[in-house]
Amino acid sequence: MKPAKWIIFCMAAVLLTAAMAAKPHQENSMKKAPIDTIFAQGEPNPYGQFFTGQTYLNMLSPKDETFNAPIGNVTFEPGARTHWHKHDGGQILLVLAGEGRYQEKGKEMQILHKGDIVRIAPNVIHWHGAAPDSWFVHISLETNAHQNGKTDWLDPVTGEQYK
Repeated sequence: MKPAKWIIFCMAAVLLTAAMAAKPHQENSMKKAPIDTIFAQGEPNPYGQFFTGQTYLNMLSPKDETFNAPIGNVTFEPGARTHWHKHDGGQILLVLAGEGRYQEKGKEMQILHKGDIVRIAPNVIHWHGAAPDSWFVHISLETNAHQNGKTDWLDPVTGEQYK
């Protein structure tokens, strides 16, 4: 084999090997939920530092000057959950699929199922997420965002609190 062809062959082999090695990493960083919902799952959640476990976010309607009502489709892998937090304008959760958990500070945890609606008043400290063995999908609607719209992220939910 001539030297130029050998170099091209070696470069192609290196590129092919690198592409094959990168593909499994991409598949591991984003799993497809094994449950059917109406909206696309979205990408890994950019607010992941405020969650325990892996979640995905698909913003259906971002906050803007016309509608002022951010709406996001949030998908939680089993066991994933938010940190304790509060919204100064409030929040509504519409459960689309799977089994989830919701708890307000000082109250009993609630089990959530498809079709459940959770109305969270402004400044109520709470968390929500998936059951330990179930994917979970909900729509998050931030209310009164035209006046407020700030989320205060607090401590992670401990394993003991999650049980």
